[in-house]
Amino acid sequence: MKSQIFLSLAATLSLTSSAIARHANLSLGATEGVQVIDVTAKKYEFNPSPIRVKQGTRIRLKITATDHAHGFRIRELPEGADTTDTKGKGGLVFSSPQDCQRIEKGRTATIEFVAQTPGTYPFRCCTRCGWHHRAMKGQLMVEP
Repeated sequence: MKSQIFLSLAATLSLTSSAIARHANLSLGATEGVQVIDVTAKKYEFNPSPIRVKQGTRIRLKITATDHAHGFRIRELPEGADTTDTKGKGGLVFSSPQDCQRIEKGRTATIEFVAQTPGTYPFRCCTRCGWHHRAMKGQLMVEP
């Protein structure tokens, strides 16, 4: 009787631990293959800039406004791209629709995309942040 209880308990523990291991692997897979890049936005600059990534990589930009509210907007197509001949595919393929992403002081915004086409993608602050707001720009460079 004791051996049956012991075997039953061992089997239950074995099944439970394998289920937990599978769940842990699924959780790791959610960030596996994603290149995470921390970016700071502060008065009139993004750091780092330029940002260099490899073509085909899933990118997650984590942008933190350090001094006051800023914004972030990046072009979907590289500089010089023919906007009339995109054949339905952008250079950057976003996981959600993109517009001006406002980032409050001390907060972090996350923007995720696949860098599909090589080229230079300008980004800029899209929330008025002071006298030299228009100079607050940067570049994402997708390399083959």
